[in-house]
Amino acid sequence: MSATANSKGVRNIRELSLDELTQYFEVMGEPKFRAKQVWEWLWAKQAHSFSAMTNLSKELRQKLGEHFTLPVLTIDATQQSSDGTVKSRFRTHEGHLCEGVLIPTEERFTACVSSQIGCSLACKFCATGYIDRKRNIDFDEIYDEVVLLNQQSERIYGHKLTNIVFMGMGEPLLNYKNVLRAIERITAPDGLGMSPRRITVSTAGVAKAIRQLGDDKVKFKLALSLHAPNDAKRNEIMNINASNDLQSLVDALNYFYQQTKNEITLEYILFKDFNDSQKDAEELVKLYRRIPADLVNIIEYNPIDLAKFEKPTEEMTDAFMGYLAKNRVNARLRRSRGKDIDAACGQLANKN
Repeated sequence: MSATANSKGVRNIRELSLDELTQYFEVMGEPKFRAKQVWEWLWAKQAHSFSAMTNLSKELRQKLGEHFTLPVLTIDATQQSSDGTVKSRFRTHEGHLCEGVLIPTEERFTACVSSQIGCSLACKFCATGYIDRKRNIDFDEIYDEVVLLNQQSERIYGHKLTNIVFMGMGEPLLNYKNVLRAIERITAPDGLGMSPRRITVSTAGVAKAIRQLGDDKVKFKLALSLHAPNDAKRNEIMNINASNDLQSLVDALNYFYQQTKNEITLEYILFKDFNDSQKDAEELVKLYRRIPADLVNIIEYNPIDLAKFEKPTEEMTDAFMGYLAKNRVNARLRRSRGKDIDAACGQLANKN
């Protein structure tokens, strides 16, 4: 069951637009400004109960409670890494679990959020891929993830979030409407007011949805989880490549860029003796030149119990990076954060 309604069919109040909320108060015989007050409580003030809406009468708050639900995400458990990274396990109103990560650096405070409970893509190297997808995360729950991680950032580090990445559990583009609606609320002046340029949505590669992002003229950045430089290798580790091969993704990314001019990043995890050779680097350079990508993030592999992959030696990693640099590829090596608490890239699995 989604968070949109409870068993009696009472609607989640955060599903309503401001116009719908205004109509509700008009039917109730209440002044229009009440709608704006409630809207502010729901989004700008992030109220998690009707009782928190203290500038409404007790009677009105009671009526809202009878007519609507206000399901919210809560923090079930947290762990702090030795490097300052904080992993949170969130619980939905009906008891599902998902995870989010707060990643602090000297210059940035980044929230890594999830878009699905589990994942249906079953990528071989990712712990979430071994968890069945239970459901999509609703847009208001994604909003709650950001709110809760922002509160953590302010409490622990005295600093608001500077960036958001959709790189947690699940495939964001298979939860398209909720992800875009969440980003609308996160970036809205009457929401969290964050710049869309500070938001990156990462996809394993859903070509049709990438094109749709272009048509929708989104303003956020896009990252493609590439992880292999050719179809044969990508098919081995990412089932999605069978229906979304590299040619279709190259075409979709070029279309997305033509429509939006937004930044595109390629994500490439190095696996020992699989995609870390000079031949792999050569193929990656050729692919990079066919895509309007600003950056290639070369990512350290973080071992998980269920996968056979290993991290390459430092020598192989250096050689791979050196080849990219020699061929003028804008690449950077991304060192993993939060490995000691299973909070690094590919490790999220609701473990504590």
